[in-house]
Amino acid sequence: MFILNRLGMIEGVETMRAQEERMNQIANNLANVDTTGYKKENITFWEMLHRTEAKTMRVGKALKVLTGQEQGPAELTGNPLDVLIDGEGFFEVQTPQGVRYTRAGNFTTDSTGQLVTQDGWPVLGDGGSIVIEGGEVTIGHRGEVVVDGEQVNRFRIVTFADATALEKEGDTLFRLGEGGEGGVEAENFRIVQGSLEQSNVNTAIEMTEMIDLQRAFQAQQKVVQAIDEIDGQAVNRVGKLTA
Repeated sequence: MFILNRLGMIEGVETMRAQEERMNQIANNLANVDTTGYKKENITFWEMLHRTEAKTMRVGKALKVLTGQEQGPAELTGNPLDVLIDGEGFFEVQTPQGVRYTRAGNFTTDSTGQLVTQDGWPVLGDGGSIVIEGGEVTIGHRGEVVVDGEQVNRFRIVTFADATALEKEGDTLFRLGEGGEGGVEAENFRIVQGSLEQSNVNTAIEMTEMIDLQRAFQAQQKVVQAIDEIDGQAVNRVGKLTA
């Protein structure tokens, strides 16, 4: 009886920890509701059989973070260096850790004229980093960068056969996970100059999930408390029988 209750206690605590992780994820999504190019995250729960001792197997809880790559709403800014990808694909940026991918197109230029992200990482085009030296900047629907009437580069927009192979790095950057297939040039997209893709977080949905999760967590707390009380009663009764 005590052993079964102990396993029930472990299952309850593992469930509460999983719910706590999901609550943290919802809080992070809500904190980034106004972050340009942010992609919401979700946590999936599933059960897995694993070995706890030499001959004992039991079911445990497993977690996996999934990133929703649905396109966020567009916001018109009028800034010529703000760029939106309407459709599939990611911008390529060069970081000290290697090439990374993003949907956040709120770019600017550094002291050398390079087009860079808000973190200062160069944005890559077909001819390497994109350098803007001039006054009037026009960006075509296929990513052509035209400065004062002359094309100087073109955004390299890449897509992936399996988007789940991308791992989030920070709030808006992605890296290719181990074993993932490299990106290929995207086709189904249109570049929109002077607009930005906003976060794809739906505040109403996240708040509803948070409320449901709080209720589930409280219910699980009661289950753990009930198991603890049963264990206490069992110990007391065994003590009386042996006295």
